[in-house]
Amino acid sequence: MNTLRHARYVLGENPVTALAFAGFFVLVLCAVFGPALAPYDPLASDTAQALTGPSAAHWFGTDQLGRDIFSRIVVAARLDLGIAVFSVALAFGVGALLGLAAGYYGGWIDRVVGRSVDTIMAFPLFVLAMGIVAALGNSVANIVFATAIINLPIYARLARAEANVRRHAGFVEAARLCGNSEARIVLAQLLPNIMPLMMVQVSLTLGYAILNAAGLSFIGLGVRPPTPEWGIMVAEGASFIVSGEWWVAFFPGIVLMAAVFCFNLMGDGLRDMVDPRRRT
Repeated sequence: MNTLRHARYVLGENPVTALAFAGFFVLVLCAVFGPALAPYDPLASDTAQALTGPSAAHWFGTDQLGRDIFSRIVVAARLDLGIAVFSVALAFGVGALLGLAAGYYGGWIDRVVGRSVDTIMAFPLFVLAMGIVAALGNSVANIVFATAIINLPIYARLARAEANVRRHAGFVEAARLCGNSEARIVLAQLLPNIMPLMMVQVSLTLGYAILNAAGLSFIGLGVRPPTPEWGIMVAEGASFIVSGEWWVAFFPGIVLMAAVFCFNLMGDGLRDMVDPRRRT
């Protein structure tokens, strides 16, 4: 109850954060109930209605095959949000544990983790993601795996830096004197204390992950057509902007941009919610 009360307080004090969480709720709603909410079959084509502009029948118009763009955007939320959430969860879980171990224990663990992270960051990250997907195949699982790899160094470095600063803090020494094991100190003492910063990074990385998945699809290395996906829809509609059918790329692009803004604006609110020092 205290956590819910604090969350309501944070959202009430920051309208921008509340708006971001409202947008996130809409995205989750579309991801969970997308096929039921879509007014048309996102894969059904009707060449007689091809490239018709926004209207009462088709709110966002239709594409070159006569498919309803609004329905495709709504259904695509499940795939794009799923890729972002699973890739960030994987990067967060692995990166945070590696960084905590490196910062707390030091020694050879720190050197191995540090050199591994530096090796990943030596490559342009989007190019590395392209190479991984091109080598393994452009399936959803490989896109998640590639996106997690390029985001892992962010969490590993952040967790290492925070653990290195806090490993001799008073609460860590007190936990050690109480007989807690080293693993318990890392997971029960250090991890909760770095969660506020990690939550901000999670929010930002979700936006990067959606952009990465859309970018891979845009250049043909992501999800394959005719699967509804925001990056594919922007890529398919880009060639029609010159001829005047602006809506084919405009609406998927606006939704993609709004989703990234939503995740970026959620960061401060998430930090305030999970930081125990802000509950006093």
